[in-house]
Amino acid sequence: MSGCRKGVSMDSMDERILSIIEKNSRIDRKELAVLLGMEEADVRERLQKLEDDGVICGYHTMIDWDKTDVEKVMALIEVRVTPQRGQGFDNIAERIYKYPEVTSVYLMSGAYDLMCIVEGRTLREVSSFVSDKLSTLDTVISTATHFILKKYKDHGTIMEKKEEDQREIITP
Repeated sequence: MSGCRKGVSMDSMDERILSIIEKNSRIDRKELAVLLGMEEADVRERLQKLEDDGVICGYHTMIDWDKTDVEKVMALIEVRVTPQRGQGFDNIAERIYKYPEVTSVYLMSGAYDLMCIVEGRTLREVSSFVSDKLSTLDTVISTATHFILKKYKDHGTIMEKKEEDQREIITP
């Protein structure tokens, strides 16, 4: 798939397709076609075009690592940088996202310029990454680290559904 880019013309059917697969990328193409009232071949063709145009940038599986015995720590790292003339924030963002520990980088408004999501096996590993690699980049002015302690909702998915009370209500 090519890189994501802006300005791709879409119709309402493309929008519907994207809304559905954003919630469930594993949906069977035949089921998707039925939901949309389209032929399966047409759905497949539209998906291919959206991938070729870089609108669909990838397909991901959401995992609740807390339900495994795998040690994994995630942190949100706010980064304040000095933008480069003629480059803005793009070059420093690229330098940061090339690190394997970095899973996401966002340009944002507010007191900090970039928000990075960083993963490691331990708090010390993530802290070391921030102090030894990220903070030492020449255009980085400061960072703020926020460790994720628990996920309640991620990408629109509630991570742990509350069990509903199954007891029968008895009234006098």
